[in-house]
Amino acid sequence: MLRNFKEMADLVKAGPEKKRLVLCCAHDEHSLDAVYEAYREGLIVPVFVGKEDEIKKICAEHSFDFGDVKIYNEDDDVEAAKTAVRLIREGEGDFLMKGRMQTSDLLRQVVNKETGLQCGKIMSHVGLFQVPNYHKVVVLTDGGMLLAPDLEQKVKIISNAVEVLHSLGYDDPKVAVMCGAEVLNKKAIESVDAAELKEMNRRGEITGCTVEGPISYDIALSKEIAEFKKFDSPVAGEADVMVMPSMAAGNMVGKSWTVSGGGMMAGIIVGAKAPIVLVSRGSSAEEKFYSIALAAAASK
Repeated sequence: MLRNFKEMADLVKAGPEKKRLVLCCAHDEHSLDAVYEAYREGLIVPVFVGKEDEIKKICAEHSFDFGDVKIYNEDDDVEAAKTAVRLIREGEGDFLMKGRMQTSDLLRQVVNKETGLQCGKIMSHVGLFQVPNYHKVVVLTDGGMLLAPDLEQKVKIISNAVEVLHSLGYDDPKVAVMCGAEVLNKKAIESVDAAELKEMNRRGEITGCTVEGPISYDIALSKEIAEFKKFDSPVAGEADVMVMPSMAAGNMVGKSWTVSGGGMMAGIIVGAKAPIVLVSRGSSAEEKFYSIALAAAASK
């Protein structure tokens, strides 16, 4: 169990080898700042793709000393994305991060059937949150990739999230399939799916975790409420993963934690050959740093 993001970063730092981060369109002050912090903390070895002169200028202006870092000069965003993806595909990097470019330009190369990073899985967003008043970090998924996942996609979303937690040392993550209520409602597809996912876990079709559903938000995060409602489950009040019924629901819950609740997120895209850090320019320096740490931990 990880209680906070610092424990996660310390776990990565203590690893046997530093993972190689490929920063695409690295000519970006905000991205370089976060990568430099991760580099100084001993979490990663950086590789830069982008406008070499601008990268060097930014580093000089802000005293970012990356040593003899490898820079692949690319003036065009699309060509930079192609180069960054190729480096990952050829084993020259362990995970990918978006710099000063459009997300679509990078993902288009990632999902390219001939030259991309697809490996037969679906890609989903794994958001790791440090939430006030909860005793450990918790994964929220999917809040950024799949609009309205069906049952089959939810199985794969769970698999992606569980794999990330296994990389962080978890043996049996507790997965809560979220619904508006903890009682099966056959008129609500998310409730029916939740019950089926729980049964699939019991039958050994979903492994490496314990799945509970349908389960409500309050029961998933509060043992006291679970006891009051007489909901007996190892997941109650101990959720490690919260599987949301839709991207909209995941996005809103996640933002309520960070914007209104004082929480913090580290987010990555998983399901490709390597994790992808896709933080926005508006993200805090801490969020970017811990997203890099999470991707390093999830890298093979």
